[in-house]
Amino acid sequence: MSVGSVVVLGGRSEIGLEVATRLAPGKPVILAARRSDELADERAAVLAAGATSVQTVEFDADHLADHGRVLSTIVELGPIDVVVLAFGILGDQARAETDAQHAVNVVHTDYVAQVSVLTHLAQLLRAQGTGRIVVFSSIAGVRVRRANYVYGSAKAGLDGFASGLGDALHGSGVSLLLVRPGFVTGRMTEGMSPAPMSSTPGQVAAAVVAALGKRRERVWVPGLLWSASVVMRMLPQRIWRRMPR
Repeated sequence: MSVGSVVVLGGRSEIGLEVATRLAPGKPVILAARRSDELADERAAVLAAGATSVQTVEFDADHLADHGRVLSTIVELGPIDVVVLAFGILGDQARAETDAQHAVNVVHTDYVAQVSVLTHLAQLLRAQGTGRIVVFSSIAGVRVRRANYVYGSAKAGLDGFASGLGDALHGSGVSLLLVRPGFVTGRMTEGMSPAPMSSTPGQVAAAVVAALGKRRERVWVPGLLWSASVVMRMLPQRIWRRMPR
């Protein structure tokens, strides 16, 4: 077992914390988030799960200019085993269709900020010679629906970027796990009707940890979504445009 730390970028994320608690036993954990001095509950949960220590780092995903400095600071804290990119927003599709700034904000957080973080991370972990990166795509990015095309387009871009980066990292000692969950019930989707084949944050985290253990490069959550994605790609556009979120 690697002695490196588990880093969660988006330290309040339900899925990120679920992954951290599963990987925590015997390892140091770093939680990076805005208002990092207010992560007492999150720190306690990870320590209770068996982490040897928990440090918090101030991190705002939307401040691209700070990414290099923040990530370099995290690397200086010690070797890294796993980095989980757990930040993101769902946004309001109806608002985004008329409010250009809101649409840009969704894409900035869910795609542009992720590209920036991943590019910095790739350089830092290549220099370390080892490390694993976990990126969350979505079924929403496989074929973008009219019902959530702003969020879906950001996930589609992220999926493509992460896929290419994973290939670029091949042979470097650094690996990338691309996770493609369906609808996840939790704070982000509170008040929304669950879609078919929904998962909980705990189920997604369990699948992530299992995939890391098997050194996989892709994982669908639940696994049946892969078959569903094949059907999605085959539907005529006149039917697809009427599909719900």
